[in-house]
Amino acid sequence: MLCVKNGMIHDAVHEDAFRGDILVEDGKIKAIGENLEIPEGAEVVDAEGLQVYPGFVEAHGHIGLDGYGIGYEGMDYNEMNDIISPQMRGIDGVKPMDPAFPMAAAAGVTCVCVGPGSANVLGGTFTTIKTVGKRVDDMIVREGVAMKCAFGENPKRVYKDKKDSSRMTTAALLRETLFKAKEYMEKKEAAGDELSKRPSFDMKLEALIPVLKKEIPLKAHAHAAEDIFTALRIAKEFDLKITLEHVTEGHLIVEELAKENVPLAVGPTLTSASKFELRNKSWTTPGRLAAAGCQVSIITDSPVIPQEYLPLCAGLAVRAGMEPFAALQAITINPAKHAGIADRVGSLEVGKDADIVITDGCPFEVSTKVEYVFIDGKRIKKQIL
Repeated sequence: MLCVKNGMIHDAVHEDAFRGDILVEDGKIKAIGENLEIPEGAEVVDAEGLQVYPGFVEAHGHIGLDGYGIGYEGMDYNEMNDIISPQMRGIDGVKPMDPAFPMAAAAGVTCVCVGPGSANVLGGTFTTIKTVGKRVDDMIVREGVAMKCAFGENPKRVYKDKKDSSRMTTAALLRETLFKAKEYMEKKEAAGDELSKRPSFDMKLEALIPVLKKEIPLKAHAHAAEDIFTALRIAKEFDLKITLEHVTEGHLIVEELAKENVPLAVGPTLTSASKFELRNKSWTTPGRLAAAGCQVSIITDSPVIPQEYLPLCAGLAVRAGMEPFAALQAITINPAKHAGIADRVGSLEVGKDADIVITDGCPFEVSTKVEYVFIDGKRIKKQIL
């Protein structure tokens, strides 16, 4: 058992912090309150004068797939030979020994949603994992949380001389595949238990059935306003759930996105405008969207920005006008909702995983030190970043 005592608790649910204790048992938060009775034999951490937060959560990145310090030959986050690859599973490319994981954990980033990149129109599924472990199977919070699709310049650039040279082509390829998957699913359902009547097994189309059944969303890479609207248009055509990833020009279409009411993952912003669709990149984007009532997550798209700088990105959004509590939610409970794991992580509440970060100040400030990190109630060894 573990008891964190006397800290200022920022639970990511209530805007005002409060002084209290957190009792942990079997990796879960058992109780939160003042002057909790400490069971005999429990590990006690006195957080007097310190700030207590939920573990930080990333809604969209590639940590463990695009490895730290291993160059192009070690990258495993894009299938570069097939523009339609929904059968790929991000979990199969994760390297738990990637040094980026202990760096992230030491900075308080305790849970990440990771998966394929944006080279393909359909790239495969994302999974959610904790940032500590030797075997990815033991790190999973929830597998297969979303199906990656991509709009804009990336598929065009990768497949320019093979398959895709325009935004119209990208949209048409996605529609064609969804139509085929819908027909495949309907034939399977009509056949029932009669194997002879079932369509021939197709792993790509099989992988899209959870999307068509709205069990998981399309996770749509879209920077430019026109790509955002195309993603939404196609989701409506096929009655699909969708989350929008990057949303670089979101501040230009705030009112439209507020009406759509879909989760938004904004970033990576701590980079140069390396391509045309990033020319309107702004730190004001997450704050303006959050102020309009949108569910906003701030992302690093790691390793585009190193994973450990997720809290810093939230701080830069605050400097650009985002409300501090909204920024905290954008790296805790909102990304947990975005990835469909808010029942486990993202806030300090009874019954949730005991992912706890204790700092000597506001985590948005570069001078703040992370004093303790707990993942599933176990203390993570401190590391100099």
